[in-house]
Amino acid sequence: MSLSTEPRREAARPAPPSNVPARSNRDLLAYRPVARFVRSRWYPGVFQWAAAAVFAVVVYQLLLGPDSAHENLGTALVWVMWWPLIPIVFVALGRFWCAVCPFGKLSDLVQRLVGAQRPVPRFLKRYGIWIIDAQFIFITWGDHVWGIVESPWGTGILLLLLITAVVASGAFFQRRTFCRYLCFLGGLSGNYARTGALTLRANPDVCRTCTSRAVCFNGGDKAPACPLFEFPRTMDSSANCNLCANCIKNCPNDAISVTVRKPSSELWFIRRPRVEESALAMAIMGIVLIQNLTMLDIWTNTLSWIETTTGITNYPVIFTIAFVVAVAAPLAAVWTASVTAGRRNGEKALTNFARFGYALIPLDVAGHIAHNLFHLLAEGKSVFYTTLSLFGYDNQGASAALVDHVTIQILQYVVLAIGVAGSAYTAYRIARAHHPKVAVRRATLTPYLVVVVVFAVANTVLFMLPMSMRM
Repeated sequence: MSLSTEPRREAARPAPPSNVPARSNRDLLAYRPVARFVRSRWYPGVFQWAAAAVFAVVVYQLLLGPDSAHENLGTALVWVMWWPLIPIVFVALGRFWCAVCPFGKLSDLVQRLVGAQRPVPRFLKRYGIWIIDAQFIFITWGDHVWGIVESPWGTGILLLLLITAVVASGAFFQRRTFCRYLCFLGGLSGNYARTGALTLRANPDVCRTCTSRAVCFNGGDKAPACPLFEFPRTMDSSANCNLCANCIKNCPNDAISVTVRKPSSELWFIRRPRVEESALAMAIMGIVLIQNLTMLDIWTNTLSWIETTTGITNYPVIFTIAFVVAVAAPLAAVWTASVTAGRRNGEKALTNFARFGYALIPLDVAGHIAHNLFHLLAEGKSVFYTTLSLFGYDNQGASAALVDHVTIQILQYVVLAIGVAGSAYTAYRIARAHHPKVAVRRATLTPYLVVVVVFAVANTVLFMLPMSMRM
């Protein structure tokens, strides 16, 4: 298959086997059973088909199952189990979910049948992340306005819309264009995968002598092309690597490794920071705050205050006002910090914003996980109960909690503390990398540390208050 996005080819002679460096103990492919499984035809297919089977059950239940979210297995699987676990997967395994996601498998099947294999439009390459940002914000807003989570039918319609977009993308464009440039979860996973403990990289010394015509990128006899358009030799980020192992299977020189690293360490050395990626991190932080707020009793008081202050009685309008404020608050805070830092380090505010926005990702991830821990641990048994209901068992009145409320709060505080430490240290490493003078570094770092503390306190206060369940 010819591709217009082929990387530069090398013409040198391949390095002899003796030049291939020994694998380190941190490289998972150094362990023969792992390497054999990853290179086999079972990986990642066994996970893909398992996920597809569960997805089929979910869609069936959402569209044809009970109308009540409390009784619907599809709703429980999506919002009580999958959604709380997915950010944890990103931290532990990077963007691995995208390798087994049913949408990706569907896109591959559509391409085999009717794919036109057109190159990705330049517009998507340039503005795709902004489209992803807008989708994530709109879907979250729509959930509260239209009650997507509380409605099995609403969740089902959302999935059908996404399926339609996947099919259209697979029919027209190369590889997994939807996953790379249009999927709202892909944008989230790309940001979060930067904090992941696993990373795939190629050995540049070995790749420099390769004559395989970029088979790791273009695909070969052993596996298809990289689905997310990543060239292992030049890849310096895990944001768009889903660990599908296509490049590992195709590489003739055994030059690719999958290693364990310090979580969030990638954020310390972002070579080409992007404003839109930093903006997405800030928007998600605001979304987590508004999600926490809407689950508290004080939300009713907040709505009443907005109604009294503005005279508006329409709930969608009132929520939109609160939502815009919540999403804009982190963006405004980091922008203010960037302007303040720029007065001392001589950098433009936009440059500081793009660079240091990544430092907030660990706190962002921690806040997201801590919030979702409530759903997972306070409502986790609903997955079990809704499964039993398919066989006629009545579980009305049974508690859905896996652990008590105090335990949930303790875990939330621990996760949040880890996120605060991760963001503070990441901000320090970024400042140290760009500002060798101690005085300038301290002046640059201080406003961002203030932002970290402010949002850590805000999350802590919200987690202290009793939350209501959505199922």
